[in-house]
Amino acid sequence: MPAHQTPATPALTVLTVPAFDDNYLWLIHDGVHAAVVDPGDATPVLAALEAHSLTLVAILLTHHHADHVGGVPALLRHWQVPVYGPASDNIPAVTNPLWENDLVQLPALGLSLQVLDVPGHTRGHIAYVAAEQSWLFSGDTLFAGGCGRLFEGTAAQMVASLDKLASLPDNTSVYCAHEYTLSNLRFALEVEPDNRALQQRMVAEQDKRAQRIPTVPSNIALEKSTNPFLRFRENSIVTRLKATEHLSPSISNQDSPRIFAALREWKNNYR
Repeated sequence: MPAHQTPATPALTVLTVPAFDDNYLWLIHDGVHAAVVDPGDATPVLAALEAHSLTLVAILLTHHHADHVGGVPALLRHWQVPVYGPASDNIPAVTNPLWENDLVQLPALGLSLQVLDVPGHTRGHIAYVAAEQSWLFSGDTLFAGGCGRLFEGTAAQMVASLDKLASLPDNTSVYCAHEYTLSNLRFALEVEPDNRALQQRMVAEQDKRAQRIPTVPSNIALEKSTNPFLRFRENSIVTRLKATEHLSPSISNQDSPRIFAALREWKNNYR
């Protein structure tokens, strides 16, 4: 899969670094210096740094899963840089543990990132927001058209995390960590078959993938109009969950955690 660059300000760019079967690692750079987000594999990161003549200045981690942190030791053998990551996830390489509303300042890039606690996928999962550039690095919490599985956290935690991300400005670009978009949208259409915005998005994303173009980043406005995990409170979705017997008719339409849990369970078993 070819690398693609998303321009932001004239100074900073996000470079897409594909890894494994469907991971995206993100290099934030200014043409000279770079920070990498969730380097699960060092090899493509080192290749991208060399190809673009970049000096690594920081490593940013969202959670402890191997496909997000596995490349850190090898990167540190080449570059002695700070490693930022969640304070409440057990990641031995982290030198700068982070909590909700901490600010990561990277002077070499002129970049400031706000930390958001977004537990659910893991207990300590965090996200990074670059407010000036309108960027969100959401790891495995919010995906294009979907969300992460609840491996460690609860439905209530994930609901709160997704609500927090959905409250960001509509033009915020969502840099998630996987190319899961088409499978997510197939499920979304099962949940909301009459959603016109969703139908249109599926066509557009299928066209991108046919050309081997990443479907990421998306943006918050698009997710709010098409992602069932941000729309699960919609009456049409609750009705659909009950009609398909994924949610008991006795569950209140205001019981957000139980509605979300039913939707997530349906997705877990959807083929």
